[in-house]
Amino acid sequence: MWSILDFFPEDFLINILDIGAALSEVPPYHKIIEGRKGKIIGFEPDLTECEKLNQTYGAPHQFFPYFVGNGLPATFYETSWNLTGSLFEPNSSLLGKFQHLLEVVTLVNTHPVETKTIDSILEIESVDLIKIDVQGAELMVFENATRILPNTLVIQTEVEFVELYKNQPLFADVDRFLRSQGFQFHKFLGYGGRTFKPLMTENPYKGNQFLWSDAIYVRDWMKLEELSLMQLKKYAILAHEVVCSLDLTYLILSELDRRAGTNYIGKYEERLFATE
Repeated sequence: MWSILDFFPEDFLINILDIGAALSEVPPYHKIIEGRKGKIIGFEPDLTECEKLNQTYGAPHQFFPYFVGNGLPATFYETSWNLTGSLFEPNSSLLGKFQHLLEVVTLVNTHPVETKTIDSILEIESVDLIKIDVQGAELMVFENATRILPNTLVIQTEVEFVELYKNQPLFADVDRFLRSQGFQFHKFLGYGGRTFKPLMTENPYKGNQFLWSDAIYVRDWMKLEELSLMQLKKYAILAHEVVCSLDLTYLILSELDRRAGTNYIGKYEERLFATE
């Protein structure tokens, strides 16, 4: 999709917190990084992968080999696929009900680890965007990040609808907490699912049971007047470039124009209708 980064030539950076960073995927904020409009603080507990991330991105971005959680000692459950390891134990009896699922979340080993809270990491000063994927431990992270949540504008978090991991918080729990912190649920980014065994279909990844998704939460759009002009600019960029929500972006730019006497809406409409 076309970009609005050139709407804002001012010298500022969007602060991005990536919990569960990985080189194996293109992050949702890649356009902002390519446009030199963002700064990442990320976490990847594997030392080798963490070093690769630091070498790939370079300054001003920083990646740390921390397990992020509630600050207490924990157990890390290593699984057959590195992307499904978790601070929660895989729920094998549930996973085994579905085609092609237990195979990638099979428990391989356990490791005692120390966790850090977001609030205790001094390198994190202010955050505009949180992208998090920690296999069931998302609520634990959020509950220990209340220092930075009040100024955060957009959150992309993985959520589960069933207990893929034993006793993990589910979507309803995450939703309840984030709404209590001043966020509105905005949308899901598709759904992950599998077919129930024993039925084997041509595409077992298209089962009717929704298992997980990435959920987008945004700063309450009923209270845009509480945001500063700089926050509105960052919010508009995130809504367009990361969330791909044209109508939310339009709403934010409208508030920015109302407060600052600018004409961002005129520019946006010109791009929008020219594209159509």
